[in-house]
Amino acid sequence: MSATSNSLARALREFFADHLPTVRGMSPHTVCSYRDAFTILLRFLADRDRRSVVKLDFDDLSPENVIAFLQHLERERGNCVSTRNARLAAIHAFARFVATNHPEHLELSQRILAIPFKRAAPRLVEYLEAAEVTALLEAPDQTTSDGRRDHALLITLFNTGARVQELLDLRPSDLQLMRPFQAWLRGKGRKERLCPLWPRTVKVLKAFLAEHEVGLTSTTPLFCNHCGEPLSRFGVRYLLRKYADAASSVASTLLAKRVHPHVLRHTTAVHLLQAGVDMVTISHWLGHASVETTNRYAAVDLEMKRAAIAKARPIGHIDPSVANWRSNSTILDWLEAL
Repeated sequence: MSATSNSLARALREFFADHLPTVRGMSPHTVCSYRDAFTILLRFLADRDRRSVVKLDFDDLSPENVIAFLQHLERERGNCVSTRNARLAAIHAFARFVATNHPEHLELSQRILAIPFKRAAPRLVEYLEAAEVTALLEAPDQTTSDGRRDHALLITLFNTGARVQELLDLRPSDLQLMRPFQAWLRGKGRKERLCPLWPRTVKVLKAFLAEHEVGLTSTTPLFCNHCGEPLSRFGVRYLLRKYADAASSVASTLLAKRVHPHVLRHTTAVHLLQAGVDMVTISHWLGHASVETTNRYAAVDLEMKRAAIAKARPIGHIDPSVANWRSNSTILDWLEAL
């Protein structure tokens, strides 16, 4: 065995054990995401060459192999372009670390860093209409303890527009259930923000905490399973899909939609936009790093306005009864339809 046969393993150990958490100060969620990327990559390389993972070295981390891995993610694993790019971001981060701390592999690192991110057509913003949200929120059986928990989870998720991990990290001590009602959320990049809570959400959360005899000073996770363990992201996704299926009997349009946690986040943004909330406030509400990220919801608002205009009567053929501007109810109805 050569002296450098385990250099890749040593570099990975330094990268994950020290560089990411200590030097870069990455959050545990980012470290886990990078870990998953390398777990899949190493297994792919080992399976491809029919070798053990422990025998892999830097030579196996060639740009050609990395590109083959990225193609494998899309073609074999069915990952979307954003997931592919997230995996590549982890590999790029490791290449930058290697270039600085193991300069003998500088050329390889530069070649890996030259692998570009893949461009993808922007996806349409998926969101739920008001009737669909109502059906979803009412789907849990609130005569059961699990149903009341799930109702509290859904209404909190919709109110805050939180990312699923932000919701799962929420503690009773993060809630302020007296005016001003608000929740303290910990977002991406360890950014923290206060999110307003609606009175209906506060009422549901108060009842939920009282039922479980939990005080607002508790630092245990707010939403747990039967075993008292925190719900997982997959658990929340399962519950959403379950209640979307149940709610489809009331709102059949849900059958054609992919209902997952981020869809509720988009729904919150569109709901706020329809209520006349400005983009900057929505950006802070959702915890976006830049208001530019929030601007994509403007396209959704524009489409809604176009649809409203399409329903309006041509100016030359206005029904006199509709044009009675002295009637407050008529003009208000007309304005609300825009």
